Amino acid sequence: MKFVSRAMKKVVTVVASVATATTIMVAGQGVAHAGHRDWLRPDATGTCDWDAHGWWVQRCDVWSEAMGRNIPVQIQPSQRGGNAALYLLDGARATEESNAWTIDANAPESFQHHNITLVMPIGGAGSFYQDWVAPATYTSNGPTYMWETFLTKELPGYLSQQFGVAENNMSVAGLSMGGTAAVNLASRNPDKFRQAISWSGYLAMTLPGMEMLLRLAMLDLGGFNINAMYGSIFSPKRYENDPMWNIEGLKNTNVYISAASGFWGVDDFDTPIGNRINGSLLESFSLYTTSMWEMKARAQGVNPTVDYPPTGIHDWKQWRYQLERTKPQILDVMGAW
Repeated sequence: MKFVSRAMKKVVTVVASVATATTIMVAGQGVAHAGHRDWLRPDATGTCDWDAHGWWVQRCDVWSEAMGRNIPVQIQPSQRGGNAALYLLDGARATEESNAWTIDANAPESFQHHNITLVMPIGGAGSFYQDWVAPATYTSNGPTYMWETFLTKELPGYLSQQFGVAENNMSVAGLSMGGTAAVNLASRNPDKFRQAISWSGYLAMTLPGMEMLLRLAMLDLGGFNINAMYGSIFSPKRYENDPMWNIEGLKNTNVYISAASGFWGVDDFDTPIGNRINGSLLESFSLYTTSMWEMKARAQGVNPTVDYPPTGIHDWKQWRYQLERTKPQILDVMGAW
């Protein structure tokens, strides 16, 4: 994806600043100001860029002290200045170019008429949006992920200052890896998130055999070392980042969970056979862990909204469908219609 160059950025910034500062005097009707979405916010490099994706999305560089670098975040401001926000977290193959919710599912287009700020962090492949204990790769040359600190302690202040988001009025949602993280982040930070949404997440991360499955997946994703995530297999941190052991913090949180059966539907037959088989396995395992989590959650007094479609695999058809299906609940809970 191509982004606005630094030279063009300066031009756009000047134009945006002039447009923001300019007011139109209308006799007898007061002063008309620029709309909430129509101007670029300040960021760590000066100002955000207009994102090539469009739909009023800005690409902002937000400084993370915890990770020692700027983290790019795609942000669509609320339509009318509302203070609610929706974090949309990516899957395990998150790229450094763009959050997949702007490409594989056009979330900004879907929420264009609503009074909620979309917050779509870029990067974090294989991180589960956790704070890791060591550099991510076996060579120790990779980044030390500190995503929970960034998303819950650093980014909210920036959003509050520049986009008018209330730090206690946020929803967090994600697919697959991001779904696991959404439940963890909301349960561990109930003062930040009023709502948690998992679409095809893995909500039982310490089941027998999960450590080996995750180790192999991490290697495939980028040579990541799972021990750098939480230490040894016996580390308490491993259980602290398992949604199955984090239910208590969700008792005052609105929760939505979903996973399909893994059986192919009519729309899945245009997917290559290898991807279909892989998607079936991943989705059926998500359903297994999600339904286990639901039973334990209800036993502990948390009553999530659930959706288990009879067909569907682990792919963007499923997650686009779930985004639209969940949207009314998001807007109701967050008061963001």
